Amino acid sequence: MPTAVLSGRTLAVAATATALLATALLATALGATAATAGESAATTDKVLVIGIDGAVLDRVKAANAPHLNGLMAQGLTARSTLYANPMAATSSGPGWSTIATGVWPDKHGVKDNSFTGKNYTAHPDFLTRIENAKPSLNTYAAADWEPITSTDQNGPIFSAKVDKRLSLKGDRDGYGSEDPKIAAAAATELRDQNPDAAFVYLGEIDAAGHSSGAASQAYLNAVARVDVLVGKLLTAVQSRPTYAQENWKVLVTTDHGHTSGGGHGGSSIAERGTFVIARGAGIPAGSVRDDVRLADVAATALAHVGVSGAGLDGVPLNAPDSDPFDTLRPVLQARVDETGIPAGTKGFTHTPPAGWSVDNSKMGTGGVTEWAGWAFATDEFWSQSQRDQWRELNVRSRDVFAVADSDEWDDKSHTGTFDSTLITPKWPVAGGTARTLSFQTHYRQEAGQTAQVLVSYNGGAPAVVKSYTADAVAKAESIALQVPAGATDVQVRFRYSGDNNWYWTVDDVRLG
Repeated sequence: MPTAVLSGRTLAVAATATALLATALLATALGATAATAGESAATTDKVLVIGIDGAVLDRVKAANAPHLNGLMAQGLTARSTLYANPMAATSSGPGWSTIATGVWPDKHGVKDNSFTGKNYTAHPDFLTRIENAKPSLNTYAAADWEPITSTDQNGPIFSAKVDKRLSLKGDRDGYGSEDPKIAAAAATELRDQNPDAAFVYLGEIDAAGHSSGAASQAYLNAVARVDVLVGKLLTAVQSRPTYAQENWKVLVTTDHGHTSGGGHGGSSIAERGTFVIARGAGIPAGSVRDDVRLADVAATALAHVGVSGAGLDGVPLNAPDSDPFDTLRPVLQARVDETGIPAGTKGFTHTPPAGWSVDNSKMGTGGVTEWAGWAFATDEFWSQSQRDQWRELNVRSRDVFAVADSDEWDDKSHTGTFDSTLITPKWPVAGGTARTLSFQTHYRQEAGQTAQVLVSYNGGAPAVVKSYTADAVAKAESIALQVPAGATDVQVRFRYSGDNNWYWTVDDVRLG
């Protein structure tokens, strides 16, 4: 599900094995070339996305995988989590559709491997977007899972507009068996032809997960074999005769996770776990991020070759993170009263970011500590508080977000009801102007609860500008504000009240 390519500096890798030494030498060559390319005005931007089906990041790190682990050392590693039903199953159809299109399943329409409801016409893959915007660029896709590149009844995810597509047959019992052929053909294409944007799929790891489980030695062995193929692709890029005049970005990603015993499709963190690895100019070596999502792969690929990603859910990896909630990650705490969340998972705090506040003057007392009023939490923490109640659908929030959850708060004895208000800083405005309040939200409605957005100017009485009376699932919200004459500042309040009802999340609040 992600991307990667050359970083900027010489990589020092302690290596005793021949493969590790080769990786270190390759990284040195890539770094030196990147520095040269950066000094030259004549560079051509190119991108390679390597899709590895069913790969679990921790198992990749544990395996004999010098090329994949080398990419992590040379660039960015970002964990991410998927949706779950009813948005979509944690299966390949929705996963690869999200990676390719840069939008979530509620837009591209693929909920499972039947591909029923697919809407690639409105939300095409990133290679097709490149062809539509810049037909002079060369695009390439290769896979041995047929729906990705074949014109069978389920696919293709990558459309016929792609300049060159290679599809090898791999059935559900043994797909991935054609990986060496896919890698060999793709390596030849990357080295000897002139692709500007390429996607290469490798499926053997997922097959091993299904047959033996992610915790097995067989799974680690499959990771090692696929890593060799990844190395061939990286070597092919570096061996291009015009490589010194090119600026390559390489991304590596996966479509879903796997349970230790094998399998996926459900709502556990193991099944929802994905990652993005990225290497390229401007990506710090050894960097780790928590705000990257699976949909960012397509957005990053498009941005790198100069094609607009307007309308995508994903954002390019080089887009700045200006969300104040994300500054709270260093102060996140482990569970207190919750029992379903692993003890080592740090993912909540009641401390608001600088300039923000929470008014709990009307909150009841007691209840589950983690959710006593507005809290700030991560997906990994909050969604595990209670699975399969749509918390997993909060896909448009990133990293740390604000959450008011009367349902979970009620799980411990308390007095009174849940009534808490999240308050923004006072933002400067000019009287008589029009402004736009935007934020990401995930709200589940039930009778007896209220969710209101209120606005006040110059410290005046807050007025309701938005009330939620129906589900707003993983929604990008935009509210037009007309600033009164004479106003110099505006303040926004998010008030949620309920009693063993549902929840409301808010993220990335902006005044535009």
